[in-house]
Amino acid sequence: MRMSTSHCTIITAIAAFLLSTAVLSAGGLAWAGDALGPFKDDLFSKQTVLQTGDDGALEVIDYDETRDINGRDQIPEKRAQQKYVALGIRKAQADETLSLDGIRLDVTRVGPAANAAFTVIFIHGRDGDRRLGANDYSFGGNFNRLKNLVAGNGGVYYSPTVRSFDSNGVAAIEGLIRYAAAQSPGRPTVLSCASMGSQVCWGVARDSDSVKRLKGMLIMSGVTDPDFTKSPFYKAKLPIWFAHGSRDPVYAAADQQALFEGLHKAKYPTHFTLFQTGNHGTPIRMIDWRRVLNWILAG
Repeated sequence: MRMSTSHCTIITAIAAFLLSTAVLSAGGLAWAGDALGPFKDDLFSKQTVLQTGDDGALEVIDYDETRDINGRDQIPEKRAQQKYVALGIRKAQADETLSLDGIRLDVTRVGPAANAAFTVIFIHGRDGDRRLGANDYSFGGNFNRLKNLVAGNGGVYYSPTVRSFDSNGVAAIEGLIRYAAAQSPGRPTVLSCASMGSQVCWGVARDSDSVKRLKGMLIMSGVTDPDFTKSPFYKAKLPIWFAHGSRDPVYAAADQQALFEGLHKAKYPTHFTLFQTGNHGTPIRMIDWRRVLNWILAG
């Protein structure tokens, strides 16, 4: 039986509603291990594991620039091949300027402004802005996949412009976390930070009010925080996933791995992905967003 466009729209809306409500239980939020359905997994998730350790919490992934950049991009490092992107998600995307306790924050939002099943926030590094995390074609189309995974599963994704990576930048993101929690009460928020933006993640981890609203964090190619174990985030034992390139010339992978190993020995919920021969931007291109988000949301 053929269905009209209106029928398809209604069915899609019902599916999104059921997904957003299915994760709720009498005791709060309960997520299945694969709460987020697949999206282009055949292109993004099939990676070769060279080595595992620490009871599977550490993995070394095969990375090759010829295959993973030149073989994936129509224009290397600028434009992914068309098969890696699905642009229909742009209909759910908007640029906004939020007023957060007197702080004006420019964001790109993808997904519903209110009553989202979950929230994902991405913090860029130095010289970036909200456009980086919303670019469909850069980094091999991995941000386009993220947008489709989040909004397609009833969630909302925010890519803000962080103007400084000091206490002011941290305060702006703390405001965004409060805003997201008010828009979608009781729903989980995942914070992800790349490169210098990781300083924002570590700053937020020290704020007990923000920690109460977070579900977990992803740190990509970031700095370490020697005082992390003193933070409210650590005390709450919220899951944290690290991703780094082994040849990162900006922040050494060994530093991040040492932090991970200390956490793992303390039986803290953590995971570390090392991309063998990967550079500073490799984790942004190669991270399997569906796997990471499902792991954090199920934590």
